[in-house]
Amino acid sequence: MSKRPGHAHSTSEPILMQTFDAAGIDKESQFYDEEAARVSQKIDEELKRDWVRRKDAQRRQVKVMLLGQAESGKSTLQKQFQLYYAHHALDHERPLWRPVVYFNILKAVRMILDELDHELNNLSIDDSVEGQAVAHSLAPLGDLSEEFSRLRTKLVPLVAMEDSLASELSGGVAVTGGRTGVYVRAGWQALVTPLSPNRSHALPGTGGLSPAVAQVTSLASRTLIAVQNEVDELWKHPAVRILLNNRRIRLDESAPFFLDSIKRVAQPDYLPSTADLLNVRLQTLGVAEHSFDIELCGSRYNWLMYDVGGAVRRHAWVPYFDDATAIIFLAPISAFDQYLEEDPRTNRVDDSLQLFTAICSNKLLKNSHLVLMLNKTDLLRKKLEAGVKVRKYITSYGDRPNTYADVSEYFRAHFIQVHKRHDINRRALYVHFTSMLDIRATQDIIVNVGEAIIRSHIAKTGLA
Repeated sequence: MSKRPGHAHSTSEPILMQTFDAAGIDKESQFYDEEAARVSQKIDEELKRDWVRRKDAQRRQVKVMLLGQAESGKSTLQKQFQLYYAHHALDHERPLWRPVVYFNILKAVRMILDELDHELNNLSIDDSVEGQAVAHSLAPLGDLSEEFSRLRTKLVPLVAMEDSLASELSGGVAVTGGRTGVYVRAGWQALVTPLSPNRSHALPGTGGLSPAVAQVTSLASRTLIAVQNEVDELWKHPAVRILLNNRRIRLDESAPFFLDSIKRVAQPDYLPSTADLLNVRLQTLGVAEHSFDIELCGSRYNWLMYDVGGAVRRHAWVPYFDDATAIIFLAPISAFDQYLEEDPRTNRVDDSLQLFTAICSNKLLKNSHLVLMLNKTDLLRKKLEAGVKVRKYITSYGDRPNTYADVSEYFRAHFIQVHKRHDINRRALYVHFTSMLDIRATQDIIVNVGEAIIRSHIAKTGLA
């Protein structure tokens, strides 16, 4: 039908009319405005509740920094916390530490062989009092060249694997200064673990290791099993013992533990024990975050522990300081006879004192709970009992008795004096003598330190 002139609509088309109330307000528009207001209010309320939840979660976060020089025991303390509060996660990681244990053993064997060659070749021209004493002790053993040549020949295939194992574990990470070994960044476990296509779990049948790492680990295992008797013979050889006792051979602190356990480790079905995990050594780079849930007085707190790798440049620590609830500083007092690898003129205890001074005087730390752990007391006892004189390496020790009680108190007093002189906020300092390898004693300290830190956090945040 054609439209009639003057009309906007055909009479055959429906016309939608707007409805108005008595005040002339569009009812449909009013409905949508009210609905939008209700939705907006609901969103605002949910955002507010989410903000409150996040604020409460942040207030229940306890951030703890682990600080100290390389090989001070930070990673071992982190494992102790993990063992106490999240042992299931540590159990899951056990297969990943197997190649690291092998690396510790390979490195120790290589260091013994290298030092043996150096000492036996140069002993005849060493006219020092110490050198003559060592030569006198070795004389009854006769000519050792043939015996050690046989052992070296047998152990060459094992030692030759050190670099390839280090390379796979490091994942391409290199350290300046020509230093060699295994250096890993935070999250290294993920780099050596293959994942299924959905990236959610490790592939079956690999022992938790990526194909490349699994291959070199398997080869290291088979080689170690084949030469375990030779490793044991080398480690227990009288000449090696004489050189160790006279400090002509120096090994990493973990070496004696694993060499003493060579028969246990050199098994096809070997899986690292808890003691292995605590003794194994691995240089870390960067900052690793570990999370634990801790319950205290019926409330749950999220403990965030930051392990600052000892190989990190020290100015890189600072950005992580400003909101730390607490700082646990580890000082290995057994290292009084050792010097920094990067600076052979600096005694390691002196270096720890300098680091502790910087921490006490750092303005960003002034509100952080401060805990000092004078660590590796077990190794300190062994050195003193073996007759190592502290005054030979730290002249200020003077003629004080070379006993554990006197030496440990001497170091404690020095760190306390640093705190008194340099702490800018006059905080309390909590001092503990520790041996990270003593599980029971360390976990007692962990509970006490943890509760003290959380109670301080509660008081500060008003959660109580």
